Amino acid sequence: MTATAPTVRLRKTLRVPSALRSPLGYIGAGIVLVWAFIAAAAPWLAPFDPLADEFQRLQPPNGTNLMGTDAVGRDVLSRVIYGARTSMPLAFLIVVSSMVIGTVVGAVAGYFGRVVDEVLMRITDIVFAFPSIILAMVIAAALGPSLTNAFIALVLVSWPSYARVARSLVIVARKHDYVIAGQLLGAGPFTSLRRDVMPNVVSPLFVLGSLNVGTAILELAGLSFLGLGAIPPLPDWGAAVSEGVHHFSAWWISLYPGLAILTVVVAFNLFGDSLRDSLDPSTAKQIKGGRL
Repeated sequence: MTATAPTVRLRKTLRVPSALRSPLGYIGAGIVLVWAFIAAAAPWLAPFDPLADEFQRLQPPNGTNLMGTDAVGRDVLSRVIYGARTSMPLAFLIVVSSMVIGTVVGAVAGYFGRVVDEVLMRITDIVFAFPSIILAMVIAAALGPSLTNAFIALVLVSWPSYARVARSLVIVARKHDYVIAGQLLGAGPFTSLRRDVMPNVVSPLFVLGSLNVGTAILELAGLSFLGLGAIPPLPDWGAAVSEGVHHFSAWWISLYPGLAILTVVVAFNLFGDSLRDSLDPSTAKQIKGGRL
């Protein structure tokens, strides 16, 4: 009897949430893992040097170059594989940085309220007043074309959404009895915020972050497409699509990087939806009962 109890508890601990066991959740997570493996193993998976112009230019897909060659004779497949090393890690970094900045701003505004809330939220409203991609283009153009400047631009326009969500969650959480009890026991404002409030509001922020990874990849590709992101000859999906526009008859130059962007964005959206459902008790209960 005593020997089997730990085994039962271990199985319950390792159990996957019901919503994440949905087919779409599996598909999304599987595609993300495949692309993460491709990005990590790019030096071994790429058949050729992505920067070497050693083939005849504008060759359609063939036995040697499975996705053809670009306008200067580089292998498109190798550049698509190496492009994953540029787009995916930078998109993750954009989301994490935006989440940290936005969560800090929103949590402080929601917890302290009054003047602090007014000042921080008016700054947030100013950023929200501009379309995010337009503002990112302006910032990136002012700083100059590079991936670093594109990263800075996208972080500066992405954090307000996390600030709004964090603020609303903190306003609700700070009224709970356990937070008030901690304050009565002598916990300072930052201690109460860190220890009692934040652990109970981070789940929706992680869901928002998982959904925004795909958006970050799209926006990063958009800046590179406009010449405000990756600088040639660095392999990048957005820059590759832009190159294909100038050689419209060579459809393979932009098709395969475009498909890479499509699959990654759809995968993160599917995974984010499943993660959201798993953290929503009512939705997870419906999925478990077979009603969704």
